[in-house]
Amino acid sequence: MNIKCLSTASIISVLMLGQAGPAFAQLAAPRCEAKSGVKTAALVELYSSEGCSSCPPADQRLSALHREAGADALIVPLALHVTYWDQIGWADRLAQKPFDARQAELLSYQPRHVAYTPQFFVSGSELRGWDTQLPAAIRRINAVTAPVNISVSAAGGPDGKLQLAADASAADGRTGGMLYLALSENALSSTVLRGENQGATLHHDAAVRVWLGPVALQQGHASLHRELSIPAGWRRDHLQVAAFVQQAGGGAILQAVSTAQCEKGVL
Repeated sequence: MNIKCLSTASIISVLMLGQAGPAFAQLAAPRCEAKSGVKTAALVELYSSEGCSSCPPADQRLSALHREAGADALIVPLALHVTYWDQIGWADRLAQKPFDARQAELLSYQPRHVAYTPQFFVSGSELRGWDTQLPAAIRRINAVTAPVNISVSAAGGPDGKLQLAADASAADGRTGGMLYLALSENALSSTVLRGENQGATLHHDAAVRVWLGPVALQQGHASLHRELSIPAGWRRDHLQVAAFVQQAGGGAILQAVSTAQCEKGVL
């Protein structure tokens, strides 16, 4: 099992379920939970940076995806801020080096291996024509029956900690893949003081705060349970938990789900 807690390790305490012991099981029922359905949800990953002048329109597009694609569309958006702009005038407070690595990993399986911002990936594949092609790409993915079911939940734990859980299962035990879990935050804003966006106030939704995984499916099943200490500056009512399963070797996203329907976040 290869489990990684990304660069938020200095502010987030991650405990393995086995270490948490019986107290974990004795917690109250999850305040927020979601289960995937028959159709495949579209995982939309945006690689962005507050130091990039062409990124704000892409950030806005990610925020508007649910409205533009329609009420029936199944979408799990994630904004991952990269660090390679940080030395060009403005250090993005949301950027994490592991997101650079995630972008590079996805690109290693694409026809073109060029990292840039803003860059969209839909179901693991780069979408260069995101300004016009996102709705159609989402519809194509939603039309596919998912081979994997995922449940995800968030519950309050002792000392104000947050209990996260993701469980994936496939009807065919031979189905392989990797389970990931992400904690993101909506309704963030930042006033940029230097660099290409100097003087602009930027707004972000689905900005990833914590990235966990991967955990490999074994005989069609995988679980990822963690306990997190949430920094005071993060607004729980704006937090969402997402989980997805990706084919091993950088393949397509087999299924994705999020707690977006929980109106009060993960309170």
